[in-house]
Amino acid sequence: MSFVPPPPVSVVGIGADGWDGLPEASRRVLRAAEVLIGGPRQLDLLPAADCPGERVGWPSPLRPAVPGLLAAHEGRRIAVLASGDPMFYGIGRTLTELAGPDRLHVLPHPSSVSYACARLGWPLEAVETVSLVARPLASLTAALHHGRRLLVLSEGAGTPAEVAGLLSDKGYGDSRLRVLEQLGSDAERVLDGAAAAWDHAPGAALNVLAIDCVRAPDAPRLGAVPGLPDEAYEHDGQLTKRYVRAATLAALAPAPGETLWDVGGGSGSIGIEWMRTDRSCRAVAVEKHPERAARIARNAAALGVPGLQIVTGPAPEALAGLPAPDAVFIGGGLTAPGLLDACWAALPAGGRLVANTVTLESEALLADRYRRHGGELVRLAVAQAVPVGGFTGWRQAMPVTQWSVTKPGVRA
Repeated sequence: MSFVPPPPVSVVGIGADGWDGLPEASRRVLRAAEVLIGGPRQLDLLPAADCPGERVGWPSPLRPAVPGLLAAHEGRRIAVLASGDPMFYGIGRTLTELAGPDRLHVLPHPSSVSYACARLGWPLEAVETVSLVARPLASLTAALHHGRRLLVLSEGAGTPAEVAGLLSDKGYGDSRLRVLEQLGSDAERVLDGAAAAWDHAPGAALNVLAIDCVRAPDAPRLGAVPGLPDEAYEHDGQLTKRYVRAATLAALAPAPGETLWDVGGGSGSIGIEWMRTDRSCRAVAVEKHPERAARIARNAAALGVPGLQIVTGPAPEALAGLPAPDAVFIGGGLTAPGLLDACWAALPAGGRLVANTVTLESEALLADRYRRHGGELVRLAVAQAVPVGGFTGWRQAMPVTQWSVTKPGVRA
């Protein structure tokens, strides 16, 4: 007897214009569906006469319920409704991860971002999109740069005022903010104004924000590459200074999707700037002092990466159970028994380890590992010009010894 695969799960994108805006291919799928799954707003857009299938609302929390929900309707024709393009910050990603792409038949609709760019005359490829749906407001901070155009996927009717407040707090109060509501429907509306003077009452929950970023002349300028000004951080002196930090991130060489362990987090600067290189980068800061761990959290939120994971406890004990790293930075505690060995063992083949120190005792450890494992052993020295009486001279900072190495072998 040959195996008959279950009917595919159709994932149908639908806009605020509802049934009228659907192409015939999507309508055919919805008419034939025995089970229609979606949010209440999406299900209400379907006319009962045309779509007689059983209607099932998403439970909460959604993700854990998906496998059981699909299994409960195994063998039936299932259509899942999604807002706009299901594969753009939509349910399509969750279904792909849980059910597998081979089981899905995705019929996209124009996304709210496509509609917004069409209304604004903005080239889609020249715009960055930030989602604040179920994400902290602080996530927007890392995307703020003078002259940049941003589209923000809103959490609800209150998001525009919250974004306007954040822009003002970060020195971007002169930015033009437009709220595009109910895109694609007859109820489309645009609210317009400067962030600092935003006084519009909350409108429709279904909205997208468009921001023309304007930074005030006296606002801090935070670049897109590692080496932010030291003044950008709250710290107690435990901070990898700007020029050494830039050299350290260069040695760590972050790539999209990779995970860093920042061991001995201090003020969190290495993990924070690792995550700022790409939205998909992740980092775990391990810090044994609770007050410093709290400071790391504040710095991460202030610099736009509130998703930085913070583990409070001494290493190597606190490393147990952490997500596998692609790179490890050790900025403190090198002489703790077993720390270097634990970090080396946790790295996969091709993973990178970078360790900095200013003490002779830790330098001896790094020199020994350099002899055993190779890599690069360098000394970083930075001097700054300072007044000397009526003249100018150099003030030398403590030199930093840095060992960087890539673990040999073939990555699995």
